[in-house]
Amino acid sequence: MANNYKGKYKVKNVSKYKGNTQEVVYRSSWELAVMKHLDSNPEVSKWNSEDFVVRYYYDVDKKYHNYHVDFWIKYKNGKVLLVEVKPKKQTLPPATKNPRSKKSLNEAFAWIKNCNKWEAAGKIAKDNGYSFQVWTEEELKKMGILKKQPGKLKKLKPLAPYKKKKKP
Repeated sequence: MANNYKGKYKVKNVSKYKGNTQEVVYRSSWELAVMKHLDSNPEVSKWNSEDFVVRYYYDVDKKYHNYHVDFWIKYKNGKVLLVEVKPKKQTLPPATKNPRSKKSLNEAFAWIKNCNKWEAAGKIAKDNGYSFQVWTEEELKKMGILKKQPGKLKKLKPLAPYKKKKKP
């Protein structure tokens, strides 16, 4: 994610936050942007961060683990949404040139873990009448949560060395 950093978010609209408003932690600039959006969005009646826990089975180590969904959101129309915020590249299967490299194996394990977590979250959401969604940078930009980044700058040509003019 762009600008990976974390910190504590100071909830502005305390009545909308479901949980301890002193312990709201963001783990990326994108999560911070979503928190600001939820806090100020008049259509959101309640929300919380990493408070909704889903038990999932991880196919790699064959054990059960707890998954803290990034956001639980309740809208004024009654709709409840579970949301995970991830970069687009982490929502796609890894494309690798060398499947035996350590990097490729880590990407594959992360992909399997995400699939396991999201499958379990989707099932829990459905069983409770909720929806589960993964928001990537594309969705965040479409929703106006992330500002569109300007395009990349073209490479500049180096300047020719400065030469003093000789006096006649």
